[in-house]
Amino acid sequence: MGTSHRSGAFRKTNDGARLIITAVMGIVFGFFVGVSFPFVSLSKINLTTSIMSSLDLISEDGRPFRSKTSENLKPGEIPKIHVPTNPRGAESLPPDIVVAETDLYLRRLWGEPSEDLKKKPKYLVTFTVGFDQRNNINAAVKKFSDDFAIMLFHYDGRASEWDQFEWSKNAIHISVKRQTKWWYAKRFLHPDVVAAYEYIFIWDEDLGVEHFNAE
Repeated sequence: MGTSHRSGAFRKTNDGARLIITAVMGIVFGFFVGVSFPFVSLSKINLTTSIMSSLDLISEDGRPFRSKTSENLKPGEIPKIHVPTNPRGAESLPPDIVVAETDLYLRRLWGEPSEDLKKKPKYLVTFTVGFDQRNNINAAVKKFSDDFAIMLFHYDGRASEWDQFEWSKNAIHISVKRQTKWWYAKRFLHPDVVAAYEYIFIWDEDLGVEHFNAE
């Protein structure tokens, strides 16, 4: 019995020593592997333009790479990113090309921007229409004054046929076949787009307007 206990204790001691030796050898091996790898400079890494705009890379001499912001540019100077490995076209965007909000006001392709709108509409009214309902839509649109911007969602793809109405030339037309008014609204009436209007009306094409007064 005494011999059996002593042999069991000796076996446990050997197992514990083996674990300690294995752990020490692993630590030493990992240390030498880490030391053997060369230092990798961040300046050798080619990052995409989106990451470059938010990060400053450290060069080998300790000076940071920084892209020229639009505020520091001279008139006529093209923004540049001082990393030779980046291709042409990786320059930062021109100032004011990205804005927090926009609108649905129609603008010309040329001329002075200040002359685009003689009067900015206060409200937006949208119709999801098919050409067969043109007479009812025409009667409804005539109820609205110049304070309303007219927007037509065409679910039948016949947007150009509405040019027979004079008001259609100043309306906003979006044509996608076989969609509902809520499909259009979720995609084209984003809060950042319609923020310029005080009120928005989503109108049904078959709604009667005999006793309706938009004002």
